[in-house]
Amino acid sequence: MSFIKEFWEFLRIRKKYWLLPIIIVLVIFGGLIVLTQGSAVAPFIYTIF
Repeated sequence: MSFIKEFWEFLRIRKKYWLLPIIIVLVIFGGLIVLTQGSAVAPFIYTIF
């Protein structure tokens, strides 16, 4: 949790708010891959990449 706080402080102080949507999309895709690993949906997820 401290990493998230530190990252948010970095974004806020350096005014790099444009990084936030990129990080959110990466986290969503990472979670999607982890959650669908070993399921029938996995082949369809990997075709996106």
